[in-house]
Amino acid sequence: MSSREDEALAQAAVTALTGQLALAPKPGLPDPRDLDARVTRRDHCALRWSAKALVPGLAAMAAAARRTGEPTPGLRTELGAIGRCTEHSVGLAGGGHRGATWTLGLLVAAAALNPRAVATDIAATAKGIARHTDKRAPRKPSHGSSVSAKYGAAGARGEARAGFPHVRRALDALAAARAAGATEGEARLDALLTVMSTLQDTELLYAAGPLGLRHVQAGARGILEAGGTSTEAGAAALVAFDEDLHARAWSPRGSAGLLAGALFLDSLPVTVSSRARAAA
Repeated sequence: MSSREDEALAQAAVTALTGQLALAPKPGLPDPRDLDARVTRRDHCALRWSAKALVPGLAAMAAAARRTGEPTPGLRTELGAIGRCTEHSVGLAGGGHRGATWTLGLLVAAAALNPRAVATDIAATAKGIARHTDKRAPRKPSHGSSVSAKYGAAGARGEARAGFPHVRRALDALAAARAAGATEGEARLDALLTVMSTLQDTELLYAAGPLGLRHVQAGARGILEAGGTSTEAGAAALVAFDEDLHARAWSPRGSAGLLAGALFLDSLPVTVSSRARAAA
């Protein structure tokens, strides 16, 4: 049974995910703008709705971690089972968020194991969980695992086993942009672009191949090198990049999920403690 602290962690994670969804323009990704393409609006609304279905599963992951007390192979197996059930529930609610479920699930569990830890320590604990093998995981290869094997990309599992380096880079980008005077939305978009500029996104590799991945990475770097989204040149480049990726139907979903992980860790000192107090 989950506690108030577990529920607070789960709610914080979903708030981070919906905060990522609210950003615009996000290159190649659904966002809340009133675009001409109706399918994009529908996708965005469905993603916001289905994100709520993550709460029970994430709370159960936090409870499992708190009960286990350390990043054991048994905890990894239990988290995998909860994650698969959660993905089924999310699918019934509209789908999406598979990469975010993996990222947020591990980080929520790690935060439950280390309630007073800072973001880097939580990422390190998540690494300790992810290094174990889920012996009950389905053997059927996914797009991500197939692409990882073909191109040698780290993929979602490699990102976790490395301690979420792109989540940590996103946190650094958030801090730098805020310190430079960017708005919160601009800081978050800069963090997203920071992830996109170097991430070996397996979904992109599957859809667009290595040349497509390099195109996306170069486009994200170009915006950052223009001064980021808070500058006139960077904002114009962002709009052009977004139009380009939508025209190509290339969607860097892996970067979006990792940004959600960064926003979750960024929120912990305030969000979890305040919600736990409010529930008491």
